[in-house]
Amino acid sequence: MSFWGLSTSLRVRAFSRLQIVQKHLMSTNAGMEKEVHLVKSGCAGVITLNRPKALNALNLSMIRQIYPQLKKWEQDHETSLIVIKGAGEKAFCAGGDIRAVTEAGKVGDRLAEDFFQEEYVLNNAIGNCQIPYVALIDGIMMGGGVGLSVHGHFRVATEKTLFAMPETGIGLFPDVGGGYFLPRLEGKLGLFLALTGFRIKGRNVHEAGVATHFVKSEKIQALEKDLVSLKSPSKEDVADLLNSYHVKSKDDDKFVLAEHMDKINRLFKVNSVEEIIENLKEDGSPFALQHLEILKKMSPTSLKITFQQLEEGARKNLSEVLIMEYRLSQACMRGHDFYEGVRAVLIDKDQNPKWKPATLEEVTEEYLSSCFKSLGAKELKL
Repeated sequence: MSFWGLSTSLRVRAFSRLQIVQKHLMSTNAGMEKEVHLVKSGCAGVITLNRPKALNALNLSMIRQIYPQLKKWEQDHETSLIVIKGAGEKAFCAGGDIRAVTEAGKVGDRLAEDFFQEEYVLNNAIGNCQIPYVALIDGIMMGGGVGLSVHGHFRVATEKTLFAMPETGIGLFPDVGGGYFLPRLEGKLGLFLALTGFRIKGRNVHEAGVATHFVKSEKIQALEKDLVSLKSPSKEDVADLLNSYHVKSKDDDKFVLAEHMDKINRLFKVNSVEEIIENLKEDGSPFALQHLEILKKMSPTSLKITFQQLEEGARKNLSEVLIMEYRLSQACMRGHDFYEGVRAVLIDKDQNPKWKPATLEEVTEEYLSSCFKSLGAKELKL
């Protein structure tokens, strides 16, 4: 049957898929050399995310370039460490290419599977890297950018670093291994950050335990030069160098959430999102009420998925978490809220998503269980 012999709805779907493929190919072909630079410098393999106008957002073609090179450097006796950084003044990596994934998911295109699959495989490779892996996070790190950094041995924040996992506000969940690292932060801090999308800046990224070191932005270039100049360094040699820079950047600033940590630990130590909401109402402090209002704006489905994700993630290793998160990603692709959240926040920017279901009570245990269920032959393979 010819294209024109198809029904109108099938022609629309076919045309939409063709557009997505064309966009993806254009992105892949136009940016093979430019979107990410992979160079050997001294003892190090250096990855530079090079989409500064898009805040170095991670797309599939970048993942497909980084992963094989990472594995190659890992096995190369002449490469002793890996350094990853972002080009430009603003961002390390502000997230994944969510718009492309949204367009693909709407028409059932494979990109909605491939992106998450290959991104999580890369996250796992970083978390299990056999040589020291250093992320120089001199700018925004959100979503996919967190996945490229937080599982590595060393994460260096600067005063320009901005960390957040804002996914519950777009009908998603804090993926890229968020279910692994967030429940391992102090007390209930990780759950608080995951549900509210709270933003942490500068030195606070280190104080929160997301970064391993803090170095002033003006010293990052010198630090990179010293890193690549090391002679066959061990993990301890890299740590010593980073510590020497960190010590010079110390001050006595208090963690931004220090005065609220007791409250966070108390109010978020519960068995359900509904209990958190009740605790915040009962507490009634300005801090509690402010975050109550924030939670009311988030996708109820995302809040419940995220709560269970972190509960289960606390008992799993990184690989197990990523397999679980791939299941959740595909549940979001089949659902409503992800597309509505992206529309409201990133496309139309009216900041007024219409969540379905609209309340926590309407998100059933049966539905939640289906999100975490094995995908059988389509499971993520690590």
